[in-house]
Amino acid sequence: MTEQELIAGCQKGDSKAQKVLYERYASMMFGVCMRYLKNDMDAEEALLNGFMQIYKHIERFEAKGSFEGWVRRIMVNEALGFLRKKEPLHLAIEDGYTQIADQNGADNQLAEGELLAMLHSLPAGYRAVFNLYAIEGYSHKEIADMLNITEGTSKSQLSKARAMLQRKLNGLEAIAS
Repeated sequence: MTEQELIAGCQKGDSKAQKVLYERYASMMFGVCMRYLKNDMDAEEALLNGFMQIYKHIERFEAKGSFEGWVRRIMVNEALGFLRKKEPLHLAIEDGYTQIADQNGADNQLAEGELLAMLHSLPAGYRAVFNLYAIEGYSHKEIADMLNITEGTSKSQLSKARAMLQRKLNGLEAIAS
């Protein structure tokens, strides 16, 4: 089934097309949700809510960009909404370490699980801004609009998140689990 056929089927409410859509994107989008949320159950709930939003609003997809990008944006919004409910996005102010560790000591062979654990150890605000900017590719203006913060706060939170991750990579802080 082509992407256009899949979209058309979902727009008609065809359950087979909806199943194919879910099977095609679920594992990738679960990974997106896991970057924002700390446990599988929360990520799965955000994923399912995201697919419900996709099915409900698929007629809004205008084919101006990629369908995968549209799906991803819905999942990011669902994960952020869930994160706001579970962990307030008050943006943490970190005292102490303000220097950025050098990259030479970082282990480039970290497993995906270790990297995810490092992301999960960040305060919710740092984690959200880091994911939106570094992984999803949103601009600081877009992030500011999404999180209802200023662009300066977005830039500051990204900088602090990067510094914290660098320290963790260099073994200067224990990874919280």
